[in-house]
Amino acid sequence: MSTTPPPAAPYAAPDSNAGRTLGIVGLILAIIAPLIGLILSIVAKVQSSKAGVKNGVATAGIIVGAILTVVGVIVGIVVGVTLAGVVAKCADLGPGTHHVGGVTYTCS
Repeated sequence: MSTTPPPAAPYAAPDSNAGRTLGIVGLILAIIAPLIGLILSIVAKVQSSKAGVKNGVATAGIIVGAILTVVGVIVGIVVGVTLAGVVAKCADLGPGTHHVGGVTYTCS
């Protein structure tokens, strides 16, 4: 008595929704929390690519997330440099309220 292996499963069509929901979530988060949205959109794009389907929403999430992440980094640097300048000025002036060149510094 010989045992034969079971027949191979038929080829399944690609899942047209692969990564779609995650792409939508990624796009929304790319606006609210750009870095997290960027990461989720990349994951959604990879899932869609593996399934052989296009995911324009994930692509949009990648673009929006990347742009807003770069803008956030630039704003963070500008704010950090500005605050460092104010702290340095207050270190020079000492505590109190000072008027220098039309700018009021309140140092504690």
